[in-house]
Amino acid sequence: MCNLGCMKSGVQQRLALVLAFLGVVTLLTGVVWRYAYTQGLDQLAARGEADLALASDRLVGQLQRYRDLAVLMANHPTVVQTSGATDFSGVSDLLREVADKSAALDVLVVNRTGRVTTSASGAAPADLRRYPHVQRALRGALGWGHGPAEPLTQRAYYHAAPVFDGAGKVQGAVVVITDLNGIDYNWRGTNPAAFFTDARGEVYISNRSELLFWRRPADSAGLIPPAGEAPPFAAMMEGPHEIWQLGWGPYLPQEALHLTRDLPVIGMTGEVLLDVRQPRALAFAQAAAVAALCLAFGSLLFLAAERRRTLAAANVTLERRVADRTQALRETNAKLVAEAEEREEAQAALRRAQDDLVQAGKLSALGQMSAGISHELNQPLMAIRSYADNAAQFLERDRPGRAGENLSRISQMTQRMGRIIQNLRAFARQENLAATSVELGAVLGTAIELTRTARKAADVTLDFEPADQNIWVNGGEVRLGQVFINLITNAVDAMADRPERVLRIEIETEKQITVRFSDTGPGIEMPDKVFDPFYTTKDVGQNSGMGLGLSISYGIVQSCGGQIKGSNLASGGAVFTVTLEPAMAPNTTQEAAE
Repeated sequence: MCNLGCMKSGVQQRLALVLAFLGVVTLLTGVVWRYAYTQGLDQLAARGEADLALASDRLVGQLQRYRDLAVLMANHPTVVQTSGATDFSGVSDLLREVADKSAALDVLVVNRTGRVTTSASGAAPADLRRYPHVQRALRGALGWGHGPAEPLTQRAYYHAAPVFDGAGKVQGAVVVITDLNGIDYNWRGTNPAAFFTDARGEVYISNRSELLFWRRPADSAGLIPPAGEAPPFAAMMEGPHEIWQLGWGPYLPQEALHLTRDLPVIGMTGEVLLDVRQPRALAFAQAAAVAALCLAFGSLLFLAAERRRTLAAANVTLERRVADRTQALRETNAKLVAEAEEREEAQAALRRAQDDLVQAGKLSALGQMSAGISHELNQPLMAIRSYADNAAQFLERDRPGRAGENLSRISQMTQRMGRIIQNLRAFARQENLAATSVELGAVLGTAIELTRTARKAADVTLDFEPADQNIWVNGGEVRLGQVFINLITNAVDAMADRPERVLRIEIETEKQITVRFSDTGPGIEMPDKVFDPFYTTKDVGQNSGMGLGLSISYGIVQSCGGQIKGSNLASGGAVFTVTLEPAMAPNTTQEAAE
């Protein structure tokens, strides 16, 4: 009961700790998101204010051209001299020329009572006294304003300049009308969305034509269309920034930062809507990165704590078990001593059995090599017997010189047998003999000679031309001979059932020293596994061996610093290539010492 209760209490504590950590991570992620989002909005606001200032200056500059035009025309002598005149044909031609060259919608002249005396278009209203900008110009100041210019356009901007006579009194005014459609036409579709509202909150200029003539509701943010139902809109504050949530169409952002700029020079307010998706996405990315790092670090801490807790619990359990079983261990000490002795005896028997299995494996491998080894030893023994009989006969004939030659040859044969036995002993004991410089032609000739009986019995034709000069390679005479004998024997066995049995041995010394053994057998079934231990293609019962020949040959060639490869010929048959490292020929002094 105590264990169950303690376990439940521990689980609850860990769960509470995990929940608390997740709460801290959530809070930290929210703080990071808020900070990153605020910073992003600050940067976006800085860029938006620059864009709004650029658009406002562009609009003011375009309108100021027409104000300067009105002032210039008010001082034109032709216009000044029209006061009291009845023929305005010359002035009309001048106004039309000015309107055409300046792209003004209309240029007109009014008298001191506010009535139009002449205009460029001829379509201006007769009386302009009710317009504030005309009233201001007739009082001697520059007047400006906006409104419809029927029947020419619904959106026009007016500049009015007073015309003074020689005494400095106002005798009329020049009014220049600007078509706002031509001004914001070049802005359509540019980013960000910008618009200009007048004192009543009506959108009069915009690079989004769908916002024209929208009005700002009384005492509230946003805009409403001049007719129809108002689209979805909501406004909120993100710190010092005003965010609008819009549903005003595909060409306006759904959530935008709203910035304003007063333009008292033209009596309007510039406003811009900046899409906040990018700073919001960047803030989410930064917050997600912080959350991921915190969760990863917390996971590592939790795993470390869990591991430490598990080890501590295991230690407590182990100590308790040790304390519980101490008494039992004391009572069974004598029994354990007896069992230990029996186990030692069993281990000794196991080691002996393992040694016997290892030796059996070696003997099995040696058994597969017994035919070649017996032939290698049998030939020198037969030669020794022949040389011994000859030496005895020479001694009976009192020819000690010839007898000595035979005894020298017997000595050479015994040395050769000693080297063979030494190599066999090294293989049996897993010994490695030091590599020396050997003459490749001699080693290859010995291997060909030792396999002559097998080749003759299998009716194999040998195609081999010895080299014209000595070729010294790094290796051992007996070890390389064993490799060559193994390759020749395998080729002879592979061609046993073939109608054409030809073994070709080639020596190449152009780029590197290479010995190539090719046959007319069936080829290699799996070239990539041919050097694996215990791999063989021979049928069971056909002197198949254990599949260690090529594996041993591979190890011998590798120990000499060379390489051995097996592949198939395009014309059929297999080819084994042995590449050896060249070596310096031993000098006479070394040969004598040996």
